[in-house]
Amino acid sequence: MAISIIIPTYNEENSISDLLKHLFNANKFGDDNEILVVDGGSSDRTVEIVQSLGFRCIQSDRKGRAAQMNVGAEQSSNDILYFVHADSFPPVSYVDDINESLEMGFQSGCYRYKFDHYPTPLLRINSYCTRFDRIMVRGGDQTLFITRSLFDKLGGFREDFRIMEDYDLIEKIQNTAEFRIIQKDAIVSSRKYKDNGYFRVQIANLTVFMMYFAGASQEMMCHAYSNMLDYR
Repeated sequence: MAISIIIPTYNEENSISDLLKHLFNANKFGDDNEILVVDGGSSDRTVEIVQSLGFRCIQSDRKGRAAQMNVGAEQSSNDILYFVHADSFPPVSYVDDINESLEMGFQSGCYRYKFDHYPTPLLRINSYCTRFDRIMVRGGDQTLFITRSLFDKLGGFREDFRIMEDYDLIEKIQNTAEFRIIQKDAIVSSRKYKDNGYFRVQIANLTVFMMYFAGASQEMMCHAYSNMLDYR
């Protein structure tokens, strides 16, 4: 089945060119698949780079990553949606992997991941744990494929969520349909760990997880996260 790849961006000039080339040159990309970049008001050269490479770039009036991904879904053409963060690189076999998953009866899924660099060996623990079916080790960095019908049924991403929007949707998916963790690695950025240190990021992540499952407001979670980390 044809796939619509949706990439939300905000000031991603350092990675977007490599990602677009990686996705387009992947095995069996084909003419039916499409790539849509949905920009959230970048002040750097992100939009210019996307357009110079000949890819479609939608400039979203609705702000926030959740809204950008919903805009991409609304303006895409295919029945399979594949959400990819701008600094996450799926295996070159992603087209076959997703279609194989659909043939197996899965309506949604993701990859496990590895980091592009390991500033500390402790990050290997994080990578290893993403092979397991636990919500605590899920996240948008692992990329997410989902059928349009299921995405629409669940209402897409919650646009009032500024943080944890991926976990919210994945929870809904796992309560509704079969979810596959493809046992191959997406390559994700370690920049958050390099900028902040391993233990500082782990404490921030755990704090926000606990707040999320305790029902804390988005404002409280965003405030806590931004105070603990140097990270947009």
